[in-house]
Amino acid sequence: MKLSTKIRYGTRAILELACRYGEGPVELKEIARRQEISIKYLEQVIIPLRTAGMVKSVRGSKGGYSLAKPPSEIRLFDVVETLEGPFWLVDCIKDSNLCKRTGSCVARDVWIEVSEALHKVLKSITLDQMVRRKIEKENDDSPAYQI
Repeated sequence: MKLSTKIRYGTRAILELACRYGEGPVELKEIARRQEISIKYLEQVIIPLRTAGMVKSVRGSKGGYSLAKPPSEIRLFDVVETLEGPFWLVDCIKDSNLCKRTGSCVARDVWIEVSEALHKVLKSITLDQMVRRKIEKENDDSPAYQI
C-alpha cells in the first residue's frame, strides 16, 4: 500500500498552513516554494481542502490561504479523506456486493481490521499535534550520525 502524491503533498501544504496559523494568509507560491511542490499541482490539491472548509482563501494584494479553523480541530483523517475520498484497502469492504465471497472471506476480515486500525490512527492525529512534532524534530539537538 502506498499513499498517493495528492495525499502527501496535500498534507505538507496544510501542515505549512497549520505552522503559520494566526499569521494571516500565505501565498500559494510561498507554500509551493517552502514545500517544494509545483504550484500547478498545489492549485489542484488546495481546492478540495477549501471546499471541505479546512482552508480559506483571501483575495487581493495581501491574499493567500489560511486554515479555516484551528489546527486542533482538523484531523489527518479528514485531510486524507477529503483528498482521496473514503479509503479502504479493498473495495469489497465498503460494498460487499462486489464479491460473492465476502461472507466467507477471511482475507476480507483482515483487510477490514487493517483499514479500521489505519482510520483510528489518522483520526487520532490533529494538525496541532503534527505542528508540535515538527517543532520537536527541528529542535532536536542530538547529533546525526551517518555511516
